[in-house]
Amino acid sequence: MRDKARGSLLGLAAGDALGAPAENLTPARIRERWGRLTEIEGGGTDDTEYAIFAASLLVRHGHALTAADVAAAYRREIIPLVTGPMKGAGFSELGTVMALRRGLEPPMTGRVHAHGWSDGLAMRAASYGVFCPGDPAEAARLAEQDGLVSGEGEGILGGRAVAAAVAAAMADATPDAVADAALSAVPEDSWTTRAIVRVREVLSGSRDAGLTERLHEAVVVRHYPWTDVAPEAVALALAAYLAGDGDVEASVTFGVNLGRDADTIGAIAGAMAGAGQGESGVPARWAARIGPATGACLPVVAGRHVLDVADELVRGL
Repeated sequence: MRDKARGSLLGLAAGDALGAPAENLTPARIRERWGRLTEIEGGGTDDTEYAIFAASLLVRHGHALTAADVAAAYRREIIPLVTGPMKGAGFSELGTVMALRRGLEPPMTGRVHAHGWSDGLAMRAASYGVFCPGDPAEAARLAEQDGLVSGEGEGILGGRAVAAAVAAAMADATPDAVADAALSAVPEDSWTTRAIVRVREVLSGSRDAGLTERLHEAVVVRHYPWTDVAPEAVALALAAYLAGDGDVEASVTFGVNLGRDADTIGAIAGAMAGAGQGESGVPARWAARIGPATGACLPVVAGRHVLDVADELVRGL
């Protein structure tokens, strides 16, 4: 479990860092700039920092974690250190901080802003899957407690799907079984389910040079001005993981080159693949670029390394 936990969170951090410079870009723009993006240029983003924060909640509260615990941690550890703009945070988390400052409690904190469907929970949900190896249902339940603070509806469902998928991968499930686990954690009649089903249908056909375009056509919300749409990001990350057959490098590079919310897509794909392949499955050249979190978004996690965080999660199992 320690090797798998380390692989998952290291894969998440690598996918986040690799995808960061491609965030909000189109596949065509990525090709113009890099040809194919395969090397980490800088550091990670809020995806990694929030995954570390989520892990810290589990270390303290374990399976007893509630939305009230998460809200209290925001008030105690995040809000006091936000003295100006919250740099790099997603819309749902920004809205949550404002709601908590106003004295609201979950689930209202995730309902009063306009971004409850964002992928903010999905980007950090891998920590819940790592904590629940082989138990997708429990991983999804815990992720939802976190999600009730910052999101609602499809935003929570996206986090449930990712947590369940990582929990299955931690127990050596095949890539197809991992996707099945993701679907098991969300209602059949949901946007998240439809998006995942659509990308699986696309992948069942030809995987020629037009695959990226067909995946975009299947799930991308083209006329919305932002790219942090949970059903889209989760489905594209699962598509990348399936296209890469669970290999960390193949899955992550496929994911980040899809563009859109590239760092989150890469982080989710890396977390699933890393859970299956373990720490050694993450390319050494990528692992060498992952240092302690800078705390640029969440000062409370500054100096924490995902490998140490993974060890703490395993000790709490």
